[in-house]
Amino acid sequence: MTHYYLTDEDRLRQLSAPQPGCWVSMVAPTDSELQRISGEYALDIDALRAALDIDERSRIETDEGYTMVLVNIPTVEEQSDQELYSTIPMSILIVRDAIITVCSEQSPVIRAFEEGRVRDFHTQMRSRFILQFLYRIATLYLQYLRNVDKKSEDVETKLHKSTQNRELIELLKLEKSLVYFTTALRSNEMVLEKLLRTELIKKYPEDAELLEDAIVENKQAIEMANIYSGILSGTMDAFASVISNNLNIVMKVLAIITIVMAIPTMIFSAYGMNVSSVSMPFAQSPIGFPIIIAISVGLSVAVTLVFVKLDMFK
Repeated sequence: MTHYYLTDEDRLRQLSAPQPGCWVSMVAPTDSELQRISGEYALDIDALRAALDIDERSRIETDEGYTMVLVNIPTVEEQSDQELYSTIPMSILIVRDAIITVCSEQSPVIRAFEEGRVRDFHTQMRSRFILQFLYRIATLYLQYLRNVDKKSEDVETKLHKSTQNRELIELLKLEKSLVYFTTALRSNEMVLEKLLRTELIKKYPEDAELLEDAIVENKQAIEMANIYSGILSGTMDAFASVISNNLNIVMKVLAIITIVMAIPTMIFSAYGMNVSSVSMPFAQSPIGFPIIIAISVGLSVAVTLVFVKLDMFK
């Protein structure tokens, strides 16, 4: 899907065809759309397709007629009714009289610009456009990292009473997300540092602070991802032992119940044997059966009280 936008009198409006100074937003573009934009701006189609490769690394690429800034942005995948965080590439290309973004799926970052929710955004100011995108990407990482931390706390609460692996698998997915985030953020950091050191894109004095803010937010996201990853790793090791211990407690309780239930079973088994009733206590008594039951129950209760006193049910 390809849309054209242009800032006119401080308002972003959608166009039906590209114009000078416009923004071309390509989200999951088809081959025909790629061919059309490639021909419109005399671009190598491979440059447009770079962001559609999920394994593409962050980098800055310059060639005759365009400059491309490719970064990885965070995304959320629905998997078995659970959210799995990952990253996908997105490229920003500066070409003659336009700026082009290419991404394999819609993102909150792109949507914020398309809906005009970004302050001081002008399609004609291409250098600021890139820096605003990079800043928004860094802040989105921070938002998703806070979500990961909240989800990990929720799972930890469940783990205290769990004897299954479901919660550990959830933590494993969260840790996997943090690995994606950490790798992508470090790649993005190299792109930001290169933009700071070089003049690959023209930086105006008022944009320098925006680039520094993007670098600071990206570094903060890296630190948060490292901290959360370390916490999750330690938590998984600790709670693997907790789950094993919870299972041992369940098995202990079941063993105690088996011992308690074995007492009446042994008594009733003895009376159920094919032997002379004369030698069996209370066998000749009219109330012998209730007496035997009372003795069995009494012994079971006594043994149960002994186990309770020894704190064997905890």
